[in-house]
Amino acid sequence: MLDREEYIEQAYLFRNFAERIGSGVAAQEALLSIGQEVLATSKLPMAIDYLVGELKLFGTLSTAMARLPHYFSGFQTFIMAQAEREGGRFDIATALAVLEREAAYRGEQPTPQGLFFYRFECLSRNRLDYSHGLAAVADDPIFDADWKAWIEVVGRQVGLIDLADLVYVRSPEYWRIEKRESLLAGRADLGPDRVILFGEKEGRIARANRGKDPLFFFAALQRQLGYPAIPRVLPAAPSAESPALLARRLERLEMRVKLLEEEARGGIDLTRFDPKNFPGQAEP
Repeated sequence: MLDREEYIEQAYLFRNFAERIGSGVAAQEALLSIGQEVLATSKLPMAIDYLVGELKLFGTLSTAMARLPHYFSGFQTFIMAQAEREGGRFDIATALAVLEREAAYRGEQPTPQGLFFYRFECLSRNRLDYSHGLAAVADDPIFDADWKAWIEVVGRQVGLIDLADLVYVRSPEYWRIEKRESLLAGRADLGPDRVILFGEKEGRIARANRGKDPLFFFAALQRQLGYPAIPRVLPAAPSAESPALLARRLERLEMRVKLLEEEARGGIDLTRFDPKNFPGQAEP
């Protein structure tokens, strides 16, 4: 786990990097300028220098992030690698927005539950590889051995069992209902037979969303418990101008270029614009 100031500076890096490359600034120049802006007392300036060097050599950022596992998490590296993958639908703008939101959350008071749901929703919404993605999710010091083992189970069972069910059986809510049913049936209550990873509220929300779209489950967690939501970058608005209008504007631009060329060669022949030279043109 990094210090709070590191996550705050990371969020600043990802946000400003997205804004500057979106406005046409070269990636290397954007990183160099941001490296001058972030706190010199943090480790981020050194990480940015390494990113710039890797970008010059290989043209990618994920390879540099993979060589700095003590600073960038496995999930951050995975997200950047997916954005840089040729032919993929996951673009760099969305990736940077995801990384910014996560870094901002890590700079507050993150919990294993909130971070897991955020990362899992990122995989779901963007249709990323669950196998490698969940391995990257678990590669974080915020998750202890029990969490890592459970995330591995989720990786094997995702697509076969709903996430809400997997969360529900790891919550006190499930064992509360199990105890009540055992008492009604006259059976002995043996208590939980697995590690409880979620709270009662997560369990109640999971029970209410069993059999539903997982996105409803994520939305309910965000509403009720304040967990971070995945940012969704809106696509660029299509041009409102019709092809015919664009063609007319192009013709006018070509005419202006021709007039400038004639002026540069010695002057514009104004007789071409005299109405008398147009046949059939009525005199005023």
